[in-house]
Amino acid sequence: MTDFAMNTDAEGIATITWDVKQKSMNVMTLEAWDDLEALIDEGLGDDAVKGIIITSGKPDSFAGGMDLNVIARMKEMAGDNPAKGLFDGIMNAHRIMRKIELAGMDPKTQKGGKPIATVLPGTALGIGLEIPLSTHRIFAATNPKAKIGLPEIMVGIFPGAGGTTRLTRKMGAMAASPFLLEGKLVDPAKAKGAGLIDEVSDDPMAAARDWVLNAKDADLVKPWDAKGYKMPGGAPYHPAGFMTFVGASAMVNGKTQGVYPAAKALLSAVYEGALVPFDTALKIEARWFTNVLMNPSSSNMIRSLFVNKEALEKGAVRPADVADQRVKKLGVLGAGMMGAGISLVSAQAGIEVVLIDQTQEAADRGKDYTATFADKGIARKKTTPEKKEQLLSLITATTDLNALKDCDLIIEAVFEDPKVKAEMTQKVEAVIPEDCIFASNTSTLPITGLAKASSRPEQFIGIHFFSPVEKMLLVEIIKGKGTGDRAVAKALDYVRQIRKTPIVVNDARFFYANRCILPYVNEGVRMLKEGVEPALIENAAKLVGMPLGPLQLTDETSIDLGAKIARATKAGMGDAYDDFADEVIFWMEETGRLGRKANAGFYAYDEKGKRQGLWEGLRDRYTPRDDQPDLIDVQHRLLFAQTLEAVRALEEGVLMDIREGDVGAILGWGFAPWSGGPLSWLDMLGTSYAAERCDQLTDAFGPRFSCPDLLREMASKNQSFYGRFGTQAAAA
Repeated sequence: MTDFAMNTDAEGIATITWDVKQKSMNVMTLEAWDDLEALIDEGLGDDAVKGIIITSGKPDSFAGGMDLNVIARMKEMAGDNPAKGLFDGIMNAHRIMRKIELAGMDPKTQKGGKPIATVLPGTALGIGLEIPLSTHRIFAATNPKAKIGLPEIMVGIFPGAGGTTRLTRKMGAMAASPFLLEGKLVDPAKAKGAGLIDEVSDDPMAAARDWVLNAKDADLVKPWDAKGYKMPGGAPYHPAGFMTFVGASAMVNGKTQGVYPAAKALLSAVYEGALVPFDTALKIEARWFTNVLMNPSSSNMIRSLFVNKEALEKGAVRPADVADQRVKKLGVLGAGMMGAGISLVSAQAGIEVVLIDQTQEAADRGKDYTATFADKGIARKKTTPEKKEQLLSLITATTDLNALKDCDLIIEAVFEDPKVKAEMTQKVEAVIPEDCIFASNTSTLPITGLAKASSRPEQFIGIHFFSPVEKMLLVEIIKGKGTGDRAVAKALDYVRQIRKTPIVVNDARFFYANRCILPYVNEGVRMLKEGVEPALIENAAKLVGMPLGPLQLTDETSIDLGAKIARATKAGMGDAYDDFADEVIFWMEETGRLGRKANAGFYAYDEKGKRQGLWEGLRDRYTPRDDQPDLIDVQHRLLFAQTLEAVRALEEGVLMDIREGDVGAILGWGFAPWSGGPLSWLDMLGTSYAAERCDQLTDAFGPRFSCPDLLREMASKNQSFYGRFGTQAAAA
């Protein structure tokens, strides 16, 4: 069975249909390249064939990209020289697409070729757009749900099968940059407007057939193959082009801080490729693409942000013997920011929601959150007034607990007070069906303790959302000691419904995400108290790939919340609690500098709430010492503070799957995505070096950096985390 099949009709049009039978969306495999080339050769060599159309057998999509296992196979096939295997494999793809592009025309006269068009029924991503870009004309169906683009940069690589070179030469570096450097995806109409594709039609196959039958020799010559071609916007040596590339370089370095190899490699491929003929540019692109694929950062990002993320979203850790548990009606207790956000994303998924609060005014305010969100979408033309009303019709805001009587899932999002939560649990369980699952959205309180208030602890679980709910991609599901499989399956199926990524962890103080992020914040505050320059702390974090420095993150989450957590943690841990950093947080709280919400925190803000820079009062209170630490030491303190907690969570059984540890860290709090996550980062360092570095940090800064026994054992055996605990082969 092959992925491509060809049929030639009476008019002489050969239609090559791409259909990977075992997949919902086409992906390109190593063998499929040979199949495609064989059919192209057959069509070009058959005198009865006047032209070729490449399309998909899937009704709503053309292709979703490359099967990333191809990368691993190309490395393996090259034996001791994986870089050569990758380069040769990429150049083979370039050769086949160049054959499509030239279509048998005479190289001197550029005549005699056969027109080759692409018809996109729907979504076309990655290689699913790169192949069409090598054809002579791209027709797309009028399908507003379809997405077209090159999202490779989002998983740590870049379009390396000609997409970078062709799109730049077709549109110019400036116009192509959002699609290449940001992975922007657009619908067919916008893709045509931007110049990615050529035509949008209600019947793209008919339009393509008409074009193929009437195409002339000149229609087959790509701009970059025509005499006198000039790059739109100017080449690097042109005054306008020079400024474009200078600006692009500044933008890339500003956004990536130099830690994402793919962005830099992409820009290099574009710049260098623009200085040479097209075929040489393809070779340059292939070399830079190989360089990126050989970088462990890219391999880790592909594994975490594509392979592992997709596996978790498809239910990799779901109890296999539990029937479908999709939610029909959801009850949300508490209409504050979290409850309102949960109601919004649930209604967006088509789930009926009952939103409960103590007063009707508070409940209505929670529902208004959805109305406001929809109004913003209407203003940006992302939705319509009709869809807004449909959304709001799914949410019932009330104070009446009896409205919960036919719910099959309850999510409690009331105050972080065990007594309040226990009272609500008992009141609601008196109303809801016997088989209804009850979940708490707590971020810090152990689920096993909260479940004591329940008469059905096997149906009690934690579903921890991150704020703001509608923006954050991760949901942390927490199993209490008595939580049953059906509750786990219910939570996972619900998270799939609302299109977020779940991780499942065992119960413990702070669960997994907060357990790892709090040491990061505390280490930053601790260094401030020690006399480290505030700007050094913040910039060190950003230069190593953290989206926010620890001080800014504290401002965003609110300083009084940090103070509340500190007091509660000290009360729970007693003498085992390290309170060194608390004095800073308590002082900020006393002075009313509560963070962004108060327009005053570690940072200064203007009257509109815009951040102005670090507050000068920090240096007055905590005078920077003369001997500032080395940048690497600051960065290692911030990263090891997080990663060692991830190792301890794995060691203690809180974290059950290392894939969840890495994916959860990136999506939950933004742990340096270039690394692939904390456990991938330790693999990148090597466990032997990581253990040695723990000892150095412990000697210099204290026992919080003590090497976990698990890491020490792995270092002694020269093991990696994915080598020892990986449940799936890496994709690259």
